[in-house]
Amino acid sequence: MKKRLFALVMAAAMLLGLAACGGGGSNEGRTGDTMETYFFEFTVNGAYLSSEYEGYAPADGNVLLVADITVKNTFQQSIEMYDTDFQAQWDDGDEVFAYPITTDPETYEELEPVGANQLPGTYTLAVDEERTGELVYEVPAGFVDFSIAYLEQFVDDAGEESTGETHFVYFTAEDQTGSVSA
Repeated sequence: MKKRLFALVMAAAMLLGLAACGGGGSNEGRTGDTMETYFFEFTVNGAYLSSEYEGYAPADGNVLLVADITVKNTFQQSIEMYDTDFQAQWDDGDEVFAYPITTDPETYEELEPVGANQLPGTYTLAVDEERTGELVYEVPAGFVDFSIAYLEQFVDDAGEESTGETHFVYFTAEDQTGSVSA
């Protein structure tokens, strides 16, 4: 729990810092592009907005962003993945990001997926294993343009915690909420 909370806080702080100062070492892609990180590859295959997901309804003023993503381990050993490694972002500002709904935003505790196609909060990928699933985010209504960001974090050869590149995938989500977006 403490490791997950620390990772979430550090990832948010670093992503916001990089976004604010334009930091170095970032890569950009679009829907269908394969982003190559130090540990794995990931592709955002598509995304849509919905007013509910498998019985889960967002709070008033929000919608659900459902992103179909494929992740493949390219590292030399099994790796533990966290869906919170992938932040959804929209608009400009410091507080315009969300973690998947499998993490309680107040306690950072992992929650069970609500849908069969949804990626769990934590899972292991074996060497060369590929997994496709959905990341579900609760986001403010009125937006259709988003990015999903991943920040490389690891312990370097000297045993120091380090950050690598940030990978952003930009896309427009198909609005399936039945309402007109701004």
